[in-house]
Amino acid sequence: MIILCLLSGLLISGNWFTYIYVVNNINLKSAAFAYMVCPLITAFAGFMVLKEKLSLFKLISLGMASLSIIILAQGSFREVLWSIFVASLYSFFLIVQKVINKLDKFNLLGIQLLISGILILPFYLYHFKSLPNDTYFWVDILIISIFFTIIPLYLSLYALIGMPSSTLGIIIYLNPIVAFAVAFFYFHESITLQQLYAYSLLLLAVIVFNWNTVKEIFFKIPDPEQPGITP
Repeated sequence: MIILCLLSGLLISGNWFTYIYVVNNINLKSAAFAYMVCPLITAFAGFMVLKEKLSLFKLISLGMASLSIIILAQGSFREVLWSIFVASLYSFFLIVQKVINKLDKFNLLGIQLLISGILILPFYLYHFKSLPNDTYFWVDILIISIFFTIIPLYLSLYALIGMPSSTLGIIIYLNPIVAFAVAFFYFHESITLQQLYAYSLLLLAVIVFNWNTVKEIFFKIPDPEQPGITP
């Protein structure tokens, strides 16, 4: 259990550091592309390592997602390699989290943040010059840390209690779709027709993968993969 906790802390720290590097030194699209590859690796890893069952619809959706990734990978091979590396770190982090089921998720998150802090401390001391005095800097840090890191990470850990990692993995595909919209509407990045087709195919893959849930929510048809509730 100790080894798994240390491994999970190393994986999530590595994912954070490499993701920040890609955003600042490669490009934003590569960072978003990483979270397109991530659910695919997670779903297949859940199937191969944890022996989670995948229905025909889910296998078809994974094939569609793979096709969309191949379409987007027609650009820079270096960018694709970085994306796969970032995605693999988070994918195996989710798999390890699924195995660790004897610890409280909030305590586990605290351990992982502690490991991350220990890892980054030498870099901080080496590059330390002075503490920022700008109030906006600290407000931004608090917002990013609490609302965009700790809370989403805790929710993902909590979801793994009763949700297959393959399902949680495919839902993460909503992340790059949102990033695609932000890049286009807010940062006004140019989007090619090829990228538009790939993202549209990816969104369709999400719907197909969760088709039973979609039917249950919108058409009131019970999900056959979920056990019935008896009074």
